[in-house]
Amino acid sequence: MKWGKKQQLVGYLFVLPNIIGVTVFFFIPALFTFVISFTNWKFTTKTANFVGWANFQRLFQDEVFYEALRNTFVFLLSVPVSVVLAFFVALLLNKQVYLKNWLRAMYFLPYITSGVAVAFVWMLLFDAKNGPINQFLRSVGVANPPGWFSTTTTPMLAYDIIWIWLLLGYNMIIYLAALQEVPKELLEAAKMDGAKARHTIRHVILPLVSPTTFFLLLTGFVVTVKAFGIMEAVTHGGPGTSSQVLSLYVYKTAFRYYEMGYASTISIVLFVFILLITLFQWYGQKKWVHY
Repeated sequence: MKWGKKQQLVGYLFVLPNIIGVTVFFFIPALFTFVISFTNWKFTTKTANFVGWANFQRLFQDEVFYEALRNTFVFLLSVPVSVVLAFFVALLLNKQVYLKNWLRAMYFLPYITSGVAVAFVWMLLFDAKNGPINQFLRSVGVANPPGWFSTTTTPMLAYDIIWIWLLLGYNMIIYLAALQEVPKELLEAAKMDGAKARHTIRHVILPLVSPTTFFLLLTGFVVTVKAFGIMEAVTHGGPGTSSQVLSLYVYKTAFRYYEMGYASTISIVLFVFILLITLFQWYGQKKWVHY
């Protein structure tokens, strides 16, 4: 065997475990999901009858699906807010500040904490009657503070706040690594030219860390679209369906109502939703990301 073919064989052997893993845990389940989306298979029965496009027709007439879609869009708003806040926190922690390393650890700690534990802590903080947040709002003159999880109008706002807090530490750490790669010569040149801090941030730092911003937005949106553990732990998608997102709707349809065919249909729409978000960002980044 020639040396070049030996190298190719060794390369294939190195990637073979990943190929097997992706095939077994992604491609085959994805194909299976696509097939059963055209059936009325329920988890409690052994038969699955072909129903064609009936599940898709049902989906686009499903009011719960549209509410879950709206809630998903609202939940996604937390991603850019968290990225912006993380950028400014990273700017501050990149300078010589008191207890800088401790502050970095404190900001990152929520990201590695159990999501269910975090959910229950925030549930106590957002308690409408005795929660510290509403007590603070009353102390500053807010006569009728929000009901948060106890009403149908504010649960997604509460979840946005929780998710911003959760993502902040991870985004901050990634930004810190990017800021440390910014050439000091450029910052010193801008200072010598009389550029103010806001101009340096806008015209020097932001373009240089734009690949990091793109990465955080891309991964943040994908992770957020798939997240549902917090909603399931705190409100189970309620009150009513006011905090039900698409991923939670898939989970409940499949493992609470055992409608595997219909849940597969929703998951296909969720996949298309994630794909569109990714493509939109991928082509949009050509106008503002500088490599």
